[in-house]
Amino acid sequence: MKPAAKNSLTPLPMKARMKVPRQLMPEQPANERNKNFSEVNLGYSPELAQQEALRCLECAKPTCTVNCPVGVKVKEFVELIVAGDFLGAAAKIREDNVLPAVTGRVCPQEDHCEGKCLLSKKVKPLGVGYLERFVADYEQRMGTHVLPNVPPTGKKVAVVGSGPSGLTVAGDLIQKGHKVRVFEALHELGGVLVYGIPEFRLPKHIIRQQLDYMRRMGVEFETNVVVGRTVTLDELMQEEGYDAVYIGTGAGLPQFMGIPGEHLNGVYSANEFLTRINLMKAYKFPAYDEPMLDLNGKDVAVIGGGNTALDAIRSALRLGARKAYVLYRRSEAEMPARAEEVHHARQEGIDFQMLTAPVELLSDGKGWMTGARCVRMELGEPDAQGRRRPIPLSGSEFDLPLSVAIMAIGTTANPIVQSTTPGLGTNKRGYIQADSETQRTTRQGVFAGGDIVTGAATVILAMGAGRRAARSIHDYLTTGQW
Repeated sequence: MKPAAKNSLTPLPMKARMKVPRQLMPEQPANERNKNFSEVNLGYSPELAQQEALRCLECAKPTCTVNCPVGVKVKEFVELIVAGDFLGAAAKIREDNVLPAVTGRVCPQEDHCEGKCLLSKKVKPLGVGYLERFVADYEQRMGTHVLPNVPPTGKKVAVVGSGPSGLTVAGDLIQKGHKVRVFEALHELGGVLVYGIPEFRLPKHIIRQQLDYMRRMGVEFETNVVVGRTVTLDELMQEEGYDAVYIGTGAGLPQFMGIPGEHLNGVYSANEFLTRINLMKAYKFPAYDEPMLDLNGKDVAVIGGGNTALDAIRSALRLGARKAYVLYRRSEAEMPARAEEVHHARQEGIDFQMLTAPVELLSDGKGWMTGARCVRMELGEPDAQGRRRPIPLSGSEFDLPLSVAIMAIGTTANPIVQSTTPGLGTNKRGYIQADSETQRTTRQGVFAGGDIVTGAATVILAMGAGRRAARSIHDYLTTGQW
């Protein structure tokens, strides 16, 4: 397919830009999308993208870029959209972000670039994420990707984990001329991007397209390799000759509440629930056997208020749940989930039970869950993180009939790599110790970043750690200095 002819627009006067409304993202109707796994947001047309791009104030000091964890040059790529050079805009983003079609969909831009957009002082911020998604998808449709052409350095880097952090390291280092191989424990690449985020928010083909591009760049991938079991980190460095290793294994060990009844059939961790849907293809039922309990006509609740919780309960609704609840012990103002995801969930019919927490999961006496005993909460004084502490209200207990409960209250570090790597420092919670600027660990030549260092966070923050690590690894490989 040949690129369309450029359609350059004349930039608007500054005052006029403030009067242009933010262009809405077309989306599936709520009463249709809550029954399918097709993508909710449908993407901008070229006309919508250019109209939105015209709103940019072209700040002399772009605070959007300063507040982007990977440093995307927002002002520059938006100017290229206004000029009609969509492929140029995509190339500009790729200077700093190897996964633009992913971050354009799942990055919480409201906390980063859009959160610092000067437009937001008076009107809605520039739709940076929508524009990023548009040019990444346009580039894919055109089939035009500029591949790096750099001389090889002769250095080898092993990347453990193919999630957003590891892929960022791999993409940045391959463009420096280093040889990079990514090792993934599961049978499919993408880490949390593929097992943890449902199809309606991040389609699998988008991830595969990004991976195919990285293969063309020269990145090598190997699946079904559990570093620490299949091969140790020391073996990679001492026997297979890798000059540096980056650990980006994430934090995938689920947490539970420790309440009675969590052992019952029908109780899942959000990780297991979403993995069954995404990797074991429950979202394609009945084309694939559904690898979980039949949810048709069942009442389902998720416990938690983050994006993972909403991904899980919106998936349950699409798999036929009769009632789908979010049980969250604080108010909506404290929910860590993106506002857009909460809005979409409400539209789809999710029942939000705020200031509510289960204290026991009820049984039929035969090992199956039949409900949750809950209490209402009120918010007290702030905790160490500044969030008001939930306090149970005496006498507020009530029983909620349920067949399935999904625990989405956080994850911790999987200890496999740490426990098999002598000299690799960890903190008291089991996360790998790494310098926050260089991502260097206590082992020479070993770097780490993302959730395995910080605990569970966002895709873009993991990618930011990957970018810092890639710069540090390159310095180490080229200077030999630790």
